[in-house]
Amino acid sequence: MNRRSFITRGFLASLGFVFTSPFLDRKDESLKAATLRVHHPDTSLWSNDKVSLAWIGHSTVLMNFYGKWILTDPVFFGRVGVYALGFTWGPSRYTAPALSIDELPRVDLILLSHAHMDHMDWESLKTISERQPGEIDVLTSYHSKDVIGELPWKSLTELDWGESHEIDSTLLRAYEVKHFGWRFPWEKDRSRGFFKDGRSYNAYLIERNGKKILFGGDTANTSKLDVLKTEGVDVAIMPIGAYRPWKFNHCNPEEALIMADRMRAKYFIPIHCNTFQQGMEPRDEPLKWLNESVKNYPFKLGLNEIGQSFQI
Repeated sequence: MNRRSFITRGFLASLGFVFTSPFLDRKDESLKAATLRVHHPDTSLWSNDKVSLAWIGHSTVLMNFYGKWILTDPVFFGRVGVYALGFTWGPSRYTAPALSIDELPRVDLILLSHAHMDHMDWESLKTISERQPGEIDVLTSYHSKDVIGELPWKSLTELDWGESHEIDSTLLRAYEVKHFGWRFPWEKDRSRGFFKDGRSYNAYLIERNGKKILFGGDTANTSKLDVLKTEGVDVAIMPIGAYRPWKFNHCNPEEALIMADRMRAKYFIPIHCNTFQQGMEPRDEPLKWLNESVKNYPFKLGLNEIGQSFQI
């Protein structure tokens, strides 16, 4: 069964789940329309002699890693959810992306942490791939490439926990986190014990010219990333939202800081908040909590607002 047939058959079942989620019905007037972006990164100023990055929104980060342009979990449109009948059906965005797809530089590599619709967004990936057909390498988690296999990538590689892959002098390693991988509720998933044929979920360590960045993807509080404490992680990009009541799948800001501290990161950058209303916590709580708590840790906060840029 191809992806289009699969989506169509799953559409009605998933639509009920999407629209009956209690946090989508909250009467918060501020969520009715996406706010204007406050920061707009000027990537023309980014040097190929440095590592530059910007938080585009949700879990999307754009990096110029010594001349290698990398994009994580691209989500650029107004909704995330089931893509069918030419539309995306799901929660709406309340903070606009810092850059549109048309404003992106030419992307070399996309990292996808897992197949959830707010991380592996079909509409965004289709648009980006068709903008640069045959030019972009993609790394994704185990048993997930079928979702986007029909798109015109240069290469599409699944990376399992503990595996590494090198592309143009950029070393990428996949690490286990604490999350779940199914895209639809009936799919096999490693969190349910299907280790051989279940969808998986990754964090990635990106290394180039001696610098190392950890893209945490999506995770609950876990000690699984403690193995990185001897790696010399320069930047930890960690999720900090949607923890209430989903604490078994998403870490809160304090837990994300603790994990970054245990891996001995030098800088911390937040993601997975302030874009979609996915948890019951107030939308401004994760960043407020982060800004207050980071003072108690030895590393520095690289940025704390969507659209801000950071260099090392």
